[in-house]
Amino acid sequence: METRTALVTGAAQGLGREFAVALAGRGYRVAGIDLVPQTETAGLILDYVEVVADVTDETQVREGLARVIEQFGTLHVLVNNAGVYPESAFEDTTPEEWRRVMRVNLEAPFLMTRAVLPHLRAAGWGRIVNIASAAVLTAPPTMVAYTASKAGLIGFTRSLASALGPYGITVNAIAPSMVRTATAERTVGADGGFEHVLAQQAVPRVQLPGDLVSTLLYVVDEGSGFLTGQTLNVAGGSAYL
Repeated sequence: METRTALVTGAAQGLGREFAVALAGRGYRVAGIDLVPQTETAGLILDYVEVVADVTDETQVREGLARVIEQFGTLHVLVNNAGVYPESAFEDTTPEEWRRVMRVNLEAPFLMTRAVLPHLRAAGWGRIVNIASAAVLTAPPTMVAYTASKAGLIGFTRSLASALGPYGITVNAIAPSMVRTATAERTVGADGGFEHVLAQQAVPRVQLPGDLVSTLLYVVDEGSGFLTGQTLNVAGGSAYL
């Protein structure tokens, strides 16, 4: 089997870094896209292409992808991981903030998928993985914009799976609970967000990035070609599909 190539958005830290390292460990050549340099991620992966770009900017997305294709020649896996999750009361959410959340969490996966699709079709094989959220099921009252964006991402996943199945490309989503990352610590951790979610879980500990790795590797596996259009809820029993 030829060496597969994977592209992960938001690869500088947190879940993105964990996914990039896991894919490299499984034998993939890996590229990452993030707003900031991915020095630590690149230091953990021997064959890594670092792209500093804004995933909400179509021009930057296409220019960054061109660098990946120039280096690796092809692409097989896209992990749409980059996201933002501000927490505020609905009445305090401005239209500008709403649009920012929708652009990063929903429009960026559209732009990324649209850009990579010709390369996945040319390869005759592909896996697209969208990182959704269990918030779609638990509906936290202070994350209305975030929850709406992730619900849209699940709809995007399902319809896109129907569109791309004939090309040997599967599209699935992974819905984690609140994962302990540096960003989550800064945004929701200080207000007791982890403790609140923990109280709702069946698994009595906070979710870590590594808890999602086996699910990601299962979804992108060569043998998972009959799994598509699904949302895998990996949330410690905080919600059930």
